[in-house]
Amino acid sequence: MRSVGIIYGFVANHHLRTQIEKTRKLADSNLKDLRTFLNGTPAQINYVLSQYATTKKKAFSDLDNIKPLLGGGIHEQLRPKVTPVLDDIKAMAEAIKETREALLNVNNTLKELKRSTAQLNTSLSDVKRNVEQSLSDPMCSVPPVATTCNNIRMSLDQLEDNTNLGQLPSLDQQIDNINDVLRTDLSSLVQQGYTSFNDIPEMVQNQTTDIISDIKSSLNSLGSNIENIGKQIPIQDKLSNFMGYINDTETYIHQNLFTLEEYDSYRWLGGLVVCCLLTLMVVFYYLGLMCGTCGYDRHSTPTERGCISNTGGIFLMVGVGVSFLFCWILMTIVVLTFVIGGNMEKLVCEPYQNGKLFQILDTPYLLNENWKYYLSGMVFNNPDINLTFEQVYSDCKENKGIYTTLKLENSYNISEHLNIQEHAGNISKDFKNLNVNIDNIVLLDAAGRENLMNFSSSGIDTIDYNVYLAEMGKAPTKVNLLAFASDLEAKADHLPQGSLKQSLKNNAQTIRTVHRGQVIPLEQSMSTIYQSIKELQLKSSGLRVKVANILSSLDSAQDFLKTRISSVIVEESTKYGNTIIGYFEHYLQWVKISITEQIAACKPVATALDSAVNVFLCSYIIDPMNLFWFGIGKATIFLLPAIIFAVKLAKYYRRMDSEDVYDDMENGNIGFHRHHSTQTV
Repeated sequence: MRSVGIIYGFVANHHLRTQIEKTRKLADSNLKDLRTFLNGTPAQINYVLSQYATTKKKAFSDLDNIKPLLGGGIHEQLRPKVTPVLDDIKAMAEAIKETREALLNVNNTLKELKRSTAQLNTSLSDVKRNVEQSLSDPMCSVPPVATTCNNIRMSLDQLEDNTNLGQLPSLDQQIDNINDVLRTDLSSLVQQGYTSFNDIPEMVQNQTTDIISDIKSSLNSLGSNIENIGKQIPIQDKLSNFMGYINDTETYIHQNLFTLEEYDSYRWLGGLVVCCLLTLMVVFYYLGLMCGTCGYDRHSTPTERGCISNTGGIFLMVGVGVSFLFCWILMTIVVLTFVIGGNMEKLVCEPYQNGKLFQILDTPYLLNENWKYYLSGMVFNNPDINLTFEQVYSDCKENKGIYTTLKLENSYNISEHLNIQEHAGNISKDFKNLNVNIDNIVLLDAAGRENLMNFSSSGIDTIDYNVYLAEMGKAPTKVNLLAFASDLEAKADHLPQGSLKQSLKNNAQTIRTVHRGQVIPLEQSMSTIYQSIKELQLKSSGLRVKVANILSSLDSAQDFLKTRISSVIVEESTKYGNTIIGYFEHYLQWVKISITEQIAACKPVATALDSAVNVFLCSYIIDPMNLFWFGIGKATIFLLPAIIFAVKLAKYYRRMDSEDVYDDMENGNIGFHRHHSTQTV
């Protein structure tokens, strides 16, 4: 066990020397961090304040773009109510033009159909007359040819026109009415409405030029105010006071560190000597035990013990002698190191680690009987402010800013000076004074309204389209001319050869020619005009209702512009102003958070304090010192039993100079021999 204690002593002695050698590097590192902490603070404050330029640049950009931002916002608010009406009027203007084209197309095609029908009637009459002339042939009076001729003559009534296109009324009057409507360019009037409505952003920009200039001036003055606030913040003043302490501390450390290292070398040498003395004692005891045990002979008499056994006894007695000589020195060293190390551990290290040391320092009127809180008295010269060492250490440990840690709001309340209402009052007032006058928007003038009403009364919705559709849906002829020609040709084949047969076949061919040249084109034209009439009917269906709905929507939109545009302008202006002011609200809030929580984050202070107390004092010095007295004390405690055992064992290991033999008879007992050996120590 003594050996373990001696090892502890050696380790502690060497460890303390090693840690002392690290002191310079530790001190330089912490002082460098503190200097960086102090010197970097002004740059941090300047950076935070310089970001106002970025905020102002963004605000100026929005102010320069008031046309799309504010004007566009007003325009977008009104668009859902206005644009659909203008789109409907524009579509109606296109419908008027398309209706005129459709009427002209139908009317012209109808005239062509009437002419084609007349030509078809003429052709059919000619064919019919030719067939009748052929049937006047004498052969038609001879049976059975007469029967065939009579059948042909009776079927000639089918060669007639099947339509009454000539009775369909002309559309000239409706076309004239549409032409009168088109004398007014409704599309141009609608485009004027679009232009008037789309000019709102431009009107907003033109009417706010002076106010925007005033707002920019206010923002420039706000930048000057913020810069002045940055200069008034007492962070740098407080930190400047600490710079002197750091310089003095650094000078003191550099001046005394060499002395500390020199004295530590003496301490290390003394500790090494103590450990070597203990080691020497243990070596004597171990050699005595080893030699005595190896050379011991139970059958030999004390005067006949061997040399090795005798040497072991001598080693044990030498160890006892050395122990007696230096034991008091070891005990004194153990007591001194125990008193110093133990008390420092209990009075400084442990209270520092659990925070009780700060609670003691924060005890009111302890450090200065006239000050309740010593730290606030030092910082603010006002000892009534609740500023404690424990709170400052805890905040620095969490790397909070020096403003929050030292409660500098008691010296300069940045929250009051960075209040947006204080700085943005004039700006808000300027935005409220935005006076945008856009009440003169006319979506469609009186001429456009009259044009729509004239179109609704043009009569195209009163045309009897069903009559036209009915006629266009008929076949051009009462009978299929191809079938009639085939039947005529078949009947002619039953006639004997002659002029009658040939004449009828020629007429059948003529009928086919009429079908190909007149009936088929007529059918195609009738089918085309049928679709045109259907489309025209669809366009004109409910025309008066459509126009009435458009005019109603137009009146509603125009009334909306007159009654709601002011509230829309106020709403969008407020939103626009709040956006601009919001940039500075966020900036000032960021400045406040940065200064109170981030700038001059004081963790290097807590780290330096931890390095001085927890690392240097406790870990570097007190812990090795405690380990040293514990090891040496442990070894010293076992000296007493070691001495006793060494003396007892030496009697059995050492060689004696003589032996004493005597008889002792007591109480009638038989006498026995007892050997006494003597030897000078």
